[in-house]
Amino acid sequence: MVRVRVRQHVNPLSQAYEKPVTPPDWSQVYADLSKPLHLDIGCAWGGFLLLMAEMAPEWNYLGLEIRESVVNEAIANRDRSGLDNLHYIFCNVNQSLPGLLASLPVGTLQRVSIQFPDPWFKKRHQKRRIVQGNVVATIAEYLAVSGQVFLQSDVEEVAKEMRDRFLAHPRFSLTHSDWLAENPLSVATERELSTLKNQDPVYRCLLVKAN
Repeated sequence: MVRVRVRQHVNPLSQAYEKPVTPPDWSQVYADLSKPLHLDIGCAWGGFLLLMAEMAPEWNYLGLEIRESVVNEAIANRDRSGLDNLHYIFCNVNQSLPGLLASLPVGTLQRVSIQFPDPWFKKRHQKRRIVQGNVVATIAEYLAVSGQVFLQSDVEEVAKEMRDRFLAHPRFSLTHSDWLAENPLSVATERELSTLKNQDPVYRCLLVKAN
């Protein structure tokens, strides 16, 4: 497989990404809509979800990504695998997340992951970071009670900001007070593997939604 070279940074505040996507007919997307759903925000080429869908077929998986060519490649890989519990959507999460989650069967969203998002290091660009108050509020509204949010980054500042924005919402609490030493999921992303190979730290936390 030859991976197409794409831009690493896409400004989600650009006018080109203002229009929300139209939610699909989920009954045409997943073979069994009654399965719990794992949403991966900023899924990139989708390799993490592809492996998760193969290893835990009792779940449905949805990846959201703002780079269209990357999503097209992820969908092509999914189609070659023949998986009927996996889907990817090209969209701007900040604009499209409420409509997408509102269109899903109530209670099916049971896990959300946000892994190694673009850190947008420059101060003037930090408003482009993916975990903003509106994203947290939307997840809080549609995530099932006792549903989980898994966050990780190799940039401690970004990990802290994501964690603290979820903790600022009254319905989220941490499962552990410290950073998690191990990934609680059965699959690591490419970025996680490369970070650990370089013996650099990964900052992870797991939150649960209360009643």
